[in-house]
Amino acid sequence: MPIITLTSDWNNDDFYIGAVKGAIYSNCDNITVIDITHKIKPFNIFQAAFLLKNCYNFYPKGTVHILGVKTEQYENQRYLAAEFEGQYFLGTDNGIFSLLFKDEDNVKYITLDNYDHVNFPTLNVFSKVACLLAKGENIDSLGSEAKSINRRVPLRATIEDNVITGSIVYIDSFQNAITNVSKNLFDRVGNGNQFKIFVQSNAYMISKINKTYQETSDGEILAIFNSLNLLEIAINGGNAAELLNLDTKSSIRIKFQ
Repeated sequence: MPIITLTSDWNNDDFYIGAVKGAIYSNCDNITVIDITHKIKPFNIFQAAFLLKNCYNFYPKGTVHILGVKTEQYENQRYLAAEFEGQYFLGTDNGIFSLLFKDEDNVKYITLDNYDHVNFPTLNVFSKVACLLAKGENIDSLGSEAKSINRRVPLRATIEDNVITGSIVYIDSFQNAITNVSKNLFDRVGNGNQFKIFVQSNAYMISKINKTYQETSDGEILAIFNSLNLLEIAINGGNAAELLNLDTKSSIRIKFQ
């Protein structure tokens, strides 16, 4: 059974979710609609891309992902369909597609030429196109190939001498703060040397990497590489982001001896 997923910044109490799902079920037979999340911060394409990027690969080939974040068309922004590794992605060309894929050379982009500007494209455009793709329509029939797309630069960790400076890129539902420092980068720069991780300022310092959250006493700050192999700042049994006043503008600094 084909799958269509929804990722948006809508409030769960609004009518948008119900309307889009109704439109999909009206146009598709034997379809499954899955909500990835509707709790993206308003217009935050970086957060939406982070979430979808780290879960779409677990879906089967043929899945269609609708990106309902910042979808209104502005100048030089089109409606796009993308195909990557047998899956499809629908959204507005607002820069979000440039943040999604690890291997952009193998992504096919199609401009949805036959659809006019509308105020609610997720309902009036993407739901219809998603059904076409779920029914087996070839993506090339939807429009013309887009040779270029609007781009956004993802926030990357920087390296200077023996110091990595990273940023918090996501706060999860447990208030754990996920950074953009990968285990590969940490190991390469650190080369097995001792280190100190400074969170926000010198007020919070961590000198070890946990393998599990429970290695640290309840209420204590810790660092761990999560399932994405990204460095995460947490508090065992507590809410790190809230208690340490962390958000997606916060930084960390790792100094190796």
